[in-house]
This record gives sequence, structure tokens and C-alpha cells, in this order.
Amino acid sequence: MYIYLMENIKPLNKELVESHVEHLKELKNQGKLVLCGPFTDYPGGMVIFTAENLEKATRIAQSDPFISSGCKSYTIRTLEIANEENNYLL
Repeated sequence: MYIYLMENIKPLNKELVESHVEHLKELKNQGKLVLCGPFTDYPGGMVIFTAENLEKATRIAQSDPFISSGCKSYTIRTLEIANEENNYLL
């Protein structure tokens, strides 16, 4: 599981937001999107998704129109899920 955290650099326009939404819908259609949204207390947002490896995850993040347009910078992180099934990684 991967997360890309985005930080605002330049203002967005309606066309760019619509392109970003299409990117998210495509991830959802591929069964890769887990969770996404803007932060309410920080200028940016995040996308949580699945990918086969870090290289493919990086390509997914870089293909987001928010990032490819230069309007947002990003940091990618690998997430190991802790839950009841794995005893919260104990």
C-alpha cells in the first residue's frame, strides 16, 4: 500500500481539478484506490492506493494531473497496514 502526500505550489483551475478527478476514477476502476482527499488543516491532500512496487507507485503519483502540471509537489510513502487480523503488527 502506498500514499502520496501532496502540497500546494500553484493555484488550481477547474479543468485541472476535473482531470485529477478522472485520474482518481481510473485508479478506482482499476481497483487501486483506497482513500483520497484534501486536508482541512494543511494546504494539500493525499491519495492512498495499491501498487505492485515503489516504481509503479511513483509512476501513478507522477501521472496525477495535480503533480504532472507542477501545481502540487508530492512525497510518496509505503504503508504497512496494522489491524486486528495481524494483531496490529505486534
